[in-house]
Amino acid sequence: MSYKTLLTIVTDPKAAASQLETAIAIARRREAHLDVLCLGVDRTQTGYYYAGATAFVQQETMDRAQEDARAAEVAVRERLDSEDIRWGVDAVVSQIGAMATVVGLRARFADLVVMGRPYGEGRGPEIEAAVEAALFEGQVPVVIVPDGYTSDMPAKRVVVAWNQSHESMRAIRAALPVLKAADLVDITIIDPPAHGPERSDPGGQLSQMLSRHGVHAEVSVLAKTMPRVSDVLNRHVSDTNADAIVMGAYGHSRFREAILGGATRHMLEMAEVPVLMAH
Repeated sequence: MSYKTLLTIVTDPKAAASQLETAIAIARRREAHLDVLCLGVDRTQTGYYYAGATAFVQQETMDRAQEDARAAEVAVRERLDSEDIRWGVDAVVSQIGAMATVVGLRARFADLVVMGRPYGEGRGPEIEAAVEAALFEGQVPVVIVPDGYTSDMPAKRVVVAWNQSHESMRAIRAALPVLKAADLVDITIIDPPAHGPERSDPGGQLSQMLSRHGVHAEVSVLAKTMPRVSDVLNRHVSDTNADAIVMGAYGHSRFREAILGGATRHMLEMAEVPVLMAH
């Protein structure tokens, strides 16, 4: 497996600078095609009519979304014109409630989606919606890059968050091109269950599977010494000077993640290295 079709979704060219530069760098390194979806977002409630809203107001919001999409397209094309990679740019307008369909249809034909942090200052809800649409509707791995990151992900040391879940395994399989290129893959297990299927050899079978792909893997079993698993993972990444994290996305229900937070959301808010996820 290799990443030959990349996708990144841009709503604000300035906010998306890091993810676009990273996507360009990855496409150049892997000789891949880069598709950029420039998205103008109509933030009115999809499928409903607001009491008191006039057709003029609704048209105005649509016009603004179209202007945003066109402005993003112009900025992205100007940036890509000087590149020798294969690329394509498409400008689309969508209501925020319909983004799952719009993004999902395009993401399903990509090998990897490159996005910036969906949370933080200047990030609207449409960024989170785009990430979720790629993961759930597109069923494609997504790499989230931190602000200021512009590299081609030459990860030499990768932390794999392993909890025996289906999401973790899908993320690991999706990340094989990254894992095979790494010098060391650290299979990190936090508080493995005493009576689980891997109780006698946590991470052993996964390590064996990866070794057959030529991956140099070792296992780290950590105690949950901090309130959140994501805190332990981030500290381990810092302590080991890791370059990237691979993890399953949304181990709990999406409702619980949205209301109570969780390892996925907190990792995306706090991680200082790229996070490759799959669901």
